[in-house]
Amino acid sequence: MAELANRGESPEILFWVGCSGSYDQRAQKITRAFASILNHIGIRYAILGKEELCTGDPARRAGNEFVFQMMAYQNIQTLNNYKVRKIVTACPHCFNILKNEYPELGGNYEVIHHTVFLQQLLDEGRIRLREGGSYKGKKIAYHDSCYLGRANGIYEAPRKILEALDAELVEMKRCKSNGLCCGAGGAQMFKEEEKGATRINFERTHEALETGAGIIASACPFCNTMLTDGVKHEEKEDRVMVLDIAELIATELSVPA
Repeated sequence: MAELANRGESPEILFWVGCSGSYDQRAQKITRAFASILNHIGIRYAILGKEELCTGDPARRAGNEFVFQMMAYQNIQTLNNYKVRKIVTACPHCFNILKNEYPELGGNYEVIHHTVFLQQLLDEGRIRLREGGSYKGKKIAYHDSCYLGRANGIYEAPRKILEALDAELVEMKRCKSNGLCCGAGGAQMFKEEEKGATRINFERTHEALETGAGIIASACPFCNTMLTDGVKHEEKEDRVMVLDIAELIATELSVPA
């Protein structure tokens, strides 16, 4: 973003990478997949790079309002200095807090989750998928992220993308507004869970495996981590893949006309 600003240019979108997409080795693959889609269709985008701080979501969910506001104000100052208007992110946690909680602190932006953005690009014909792709007819179970689904009512965009791949979308017994959390939300990703009969990500993964799907699709790096751990616990990693929506699309892109 700084480089573009120095040239007096502005991007079509700001890609908010997020902490997980920046530092987690598995989530970095999601970041690269989404960036490869943007590059493929020629969308002019920018990232903040080292100027991007954590949104403060985990701090606020864990109850540390001071740290949240400190981080949020720094991000808002950076975004406003660059006159950012449109933000796309692959993380539902970043999406939710940027969209719904930054405005009260002076950060007003059009914030779009990458599944909605990809669905828009498919509808507009800017993304074209190759015919007879590698996912045609394959069973894919989609896991609803809490911050994407219940918090923001986004259920159809990721499912329409999976249908565009000609895959067989199979639903878990708990899905959409009745979906089960993967266990990472509310800052649980960063602490030991309270003891119970089973870990919540194991239970959720078991529901996904019950569908018989060979691919579990997610749209959140946190969910991806929790479901991947669940698949490993079941010792099914050689038969079941956990992939982000962007990763599924990135491998099926048609050569531009």
